[in-house]
Amino acid sequence: MKIGVLALQGAVTEHIQMLSALGTETVPIRLPSELDGLDALIIPGGESTTISKLLSDYGLLEPIRRLAKKGFPILGTCAGLILLAKKVPNLQTESISVMDIEVKRNAFGRQVDSFEADLKIPALHNGSFHGIFIRAPIIEKVDPDVEVLCQLNGKPVAVRQGKLLGCAFHPELTDDLRLHKYFLDIVAGDGNCKK
Repeated sequence: MKIGVLALQGAVTEHIQMLSALGTETVPIRLPSELDGLDALIIPGGESTTISKLLSDYGLLEPIRRLAKKGFPILGTCAGLILLAKKVPNLQTESISVMDIEVKRNAFGRQVDSFEADLKIPALHNGSFHGIFIRAPIIEKVDPDVEVLCQLNGKPVAVRQGKLLGCAFHPELTDDLRLHKYFLDIVAGDGNCKK
């Protein structure tokens, strides 16, 4: 299995380290040609406007959108979740727009309002998952074909639609490999899929 990590801005190294710990070949992605031969892609947390502009500047926006529409597995964390959402009020730049969700940016507040919380994510089994929320978005609406994997204060913070997986927190900033392992199971076709 060969997983790409979008390497334009954000928590790139941390995702690569998580995948390496799971014994998975990982490639940083900066150009459209580097998408060839991948089994999946991770779009890391960072600054959604900056990543969106760089996706456009480097000609990656449309190729990633085309792949996603063909069922290519993508994990988006924090900013990556924002870029996957079809509806993001006040996002001034173009995004990938492939998940049937509406996301509100910085929903929990500014950088100083960042926090951590133990989350119940039944798909991961074995206890709670420690979520790190940094200027985190929140998922305001989901279409019926989107599976809510986890909620916090009654709002979805992790969702799945086919082979697209998105979370409002940063699993790559923990020592817990379970969410990345769950994504690899989706890539391998082993994860239960709600369509």
